Amino acid sequence: MANQALVGWLTGASVATFLISLVALPWLVARIPSDYFAHHKRHAIPLKQRHPVIRLLLLIGKNLLGAILLAGGFAMIFIPGQGLLTMAMGLLLLDYPGKFALERRVARQHGVLSGLNWLRAKAGSPPLVVDDED
Repeated sequence: MANQALVGWLTGASVATFLISLVALPWLVARIPSDYFAHHKRHAIPLKQRHPVIRLLLLIGKNLLGAILLAGGFAMIFIPGQGLLTMAMGLLLLDYPGKFALERRVARQHGVLSGLNWLRAKAGSPPLVVDDED
């Protein structure tokens, strides 16, 4: 009986994550500045201008959410759900060395860039400009 309840909760979490990702992904992609990947270094974000305690709490919350999504995505590889997409969302939220270089490398892939720009066009945002040099 406990296993049935666990499967029910996992199924509900999987469906919720899928629905949230369907709504959140286009919204988040549309919010990326069009020149975000055109530079070799990440731009400073307004979060750095806030009070240090607020910044620390937001940073911890963002990384905690990223870790939860990464773990949940890994679990969804074995149970129904959008495992790879959820893991990707988790990796994008986490802070780790070389993250921006990895993001740029992935965004420069033709299929990824065309998909991102398709989502941006549907939202009325200008296409992403990607620097091809490294």
